[in-house]
Amino acid sequence: MSTPHQDSEALIPRPPLTTAALRAAVAQIAPAYLNQFVDHLDQATEQAARQSTVAPLQNFLQQWGEFVAIQRYPARAARFHTLETEVATATDRVKLDSALAEINEITTSARREAGGE
Repeated sequence: MSTPHQDSEALIPRPPLTTAALRAAVAQIAPAYLNQFVDHLDQATEQAARQSTVAPLQNFLQQWGEFVAIQRYPARAARFHTLETEVATATDRVKLDSALAEINEITTSARREAGGE
């Protein structure tokens, strides 16, 4: 199944992978997640300082870039949340595998989009 982002207009343009742009995007399209964003940024910054590497910050930007890529398309976000519920409640292995495969398609597409591909 193809991802549903083509069926709806994006709520916002794709933001660059910077903390400021992603923070603004999250505040606009998913404000309930803003505190989680800030907490994760703080953790990534502390970890980067402790380890003397930017890898935690790069991972942070990638994760939130993917989140925004999913959330900026209402149909994609709705389908993703439906699939998460299906995975959490699945009792049938075939349905579970199908839902996980579609989640993988959505996140792969979002990862490419966040990276500008």
